[in-house]
Amino acid sequence: MSKVSFLNFYNGLSRKPSVKSTPQESMPKERQNSSVPRASRSNVQEMRQVFDKFDTNKDGKISQDEYNSALNVLGKGISKAEMAKSFRFIDTDKDGYIDFKEFIEMMHDMGDNRVKKNDIQGAFQLFDLNGDKKISAEELMEVLRKMGEKYSLDSCRKMIRGVDADGDGLIDMDEFMTMMTRNVKVA
Repeated sequence: MSKVSFLNFYNGLSRKPSVKSTPQESMPKERQNSSVPRASRSNVQEMRQVFDKFDTNKDGKISQDEYNSALNVLGKGISKAEMAKSFRFIDTDKDGYIDFKEFIEMMHDMGDNRVKKNDIQGAFQLFDLNGDKKISAEELMEVLRKMGEKYSLDSCRKMIRGVDADGDGLIDMDEFMTMMTRNVKVA
């Protein structure tokens, strides 16, 4: 793996070998003909992977409990009241669930294709478990395990190599920033 995208690395999803399909083929039939708001085709499949991580029971929608669990695993430090408030904000049709369309809208609104430096630094700190301002393969593996992903140390080293510009086997803040801003604007 030579490149690791923002959502894959930040959300602990590496690209696993699979049969290639178009973003439309990977969507449920009822969504294939719907217009997905403001999302480019190249991002739909990646967003689907993230959505599916939140949707742990695979019913095609994210419940309040699934949403809270995902935020807790990510270590966001958000109170239950804040989680409930943000869930209600995202659930625009007020059916008690976040569907894929609402999820894409939330992802778009979060970034509007812009990422704030503070958000990138916060993401970096999630992975820098020992606070040495570097992300090691061991730290990456530990964070991925907390997220329910099982990767070998060798796989994590490959992910690190895909981002490691100076060849030291670690990801520093500059390398992380470069990776995170390849396809987005920094606000």
